[in-house]
Amino acid sequence: MEAIHFDIFKVNEKKANRYTAFCLLIAAGIAALMWILNILGFFIVDKRLMNTAMPVGVAMFLLPSFLVRAWKGQEWLLKYLIMGCFLLGLGILTSTLTIQLVMAWACPIILSCHYYSPKFAHMTLAGALFCMLCSVYIGLYFGVWDANMMRSADLPGDAAFRAAFIREAAAAGDNLLLRVFNFYYIPRAVVLVVVYLIGVTLSKRTHGLLKQQEMDNREKERIGAELHVATQIQASMLPCVFPAFPEYEEFDIFASMNPAKEVGGDFYDFFLVDQDHLALVMADVSGKGVPAALFMMITKTLIKNAAQSGLSPKAVLETVNNQLLENNEAGMFVTVWFGIYQISKGRLTAANAGHEYPAVKRAGGSFELFKDKHGFVMAGMEDVSYREYEMELHAGDVLFVYTDGVTEATDENKQLYGTDRMLEALNRKAEESAQELLQEVRTDIDRFVGNAEQFDDITMMAVKVRK
Repeated sequence: MEAIHFDIFKVNEKKANRYTAFCLLIAAGIAALMWILNILGFFIVDKRLMNTAMPVGVAMFLLPSFLVRAWKGQEWLLKYLIMGCFLLGLGILTSTLTIQLVMAWACPIILSCHYYSPKFAHMTLAGALFCMLCSVYIGLYFGVWDANMMRSADLPGDAAFRAAFIREAAAAGDNLLLRVFNFYYIPRAVVLVVVYLIGVTLSKRTHGLLKQQEMDNREKERIGAELHVATQIQASMLPCVFPAFPEYEEFDIFASMNPAKEVGGDFYDFFLVDQDHLALVMADVSGKGVPAALFMMITKTLIKNAAQSGLSPKAVLETVNNQLLENNEAGMFVTVWFGIYQISKGRLTAANAGHEYPAVKRAGGSFELFKDKHGFVMAGMEDVSYREYEMELHAGDVLFVYTDGVTEATDENKQLYGTDRMLEALNRKAEESAQELLQEVRTDIDRFVGNAEQFDDITMMAVKVRK
């Protein structure tokens, strides 16, 4: 599979810069608080040192917050300026407070590992090690000394006195500069390297997961786009132009299919076998989604081909049943109601392969279930024999066929819509057109279901005899 070319770090650089600037804003607040506490006498650090270093350090920590708001250039350059302010601010404060701020050097490394790329974290580590080394040696001459350098009681006064003290110590065999490097700087540098290794390892794993998530999202988008096309293809395969046969005044027909997912397994079909015979199909494939849609297309094509060859409804179902069983490794099946309506005589010949009972309304009457003879589902068993039945449909009569997605629609309380509610909805619009009849049932289903999720395809078809 071709790799997806993108850089998760560049995508997130703007957010990373803002988060880092926010962290530095917190650091500025902490530094300012320490400065105030020292002024109030909570600490014993020389106030002249604090009053010199703290304003500069706080300013360095505050500068990134201004930069992220005013910056109009490249985000990749801004991150170097932000991290530079962080390291410079820490360097200034460490030069003054060598003892207290040693572990603060881990903060820029952790931030760079978390928000930026491993390459940038590596550069941050190098910058932190260099700046810390400089600040330690600057602190020898200007800042508070650590006890590892010398006893606090031996604290010299100004920089010139300290330089002389260091020279005298070196002449006496105590190389203070080397001792500070070996016993003070190296252990702390090792700690920073360990922090970096842990942080960058976690960062690589996190960003690896982000990349995988991005790839998954793109794959979902691709599948979604393909499913959208599949939805359009499936919809175009079903008769969707109404009125369907404007040249025929004898009947009015309308159908609809609303899949639970992007594509569904339900389907309806109607087509003229010849000038006097109208074929009607209502079917429901087991399962949902793409597999059911593919099986649906195969079934629809086979039924239409068999019907147009002149076979009776019984023979159509028996023929297609055996054809579907060939290479049906998925074990799918389909329920089908199939009828052929002779327009001139008003005679319907139908067969039912495990499908829902149709509903019939006689002229001047109301809708009732017509409990026809059920056969076994198609593609479930070889050489199944199906039974036909006939009924007369005259002017004012209406035939309504549907899938179980109608009667099994479920509300938030897990109650089924049921055939009784369906018949009530049909009878409210019993004298209206086929289209208005279906719209009333769908509106009633939606009202009943409410906010509950549709879990099955809803497919309906109505044929109203005019004369």
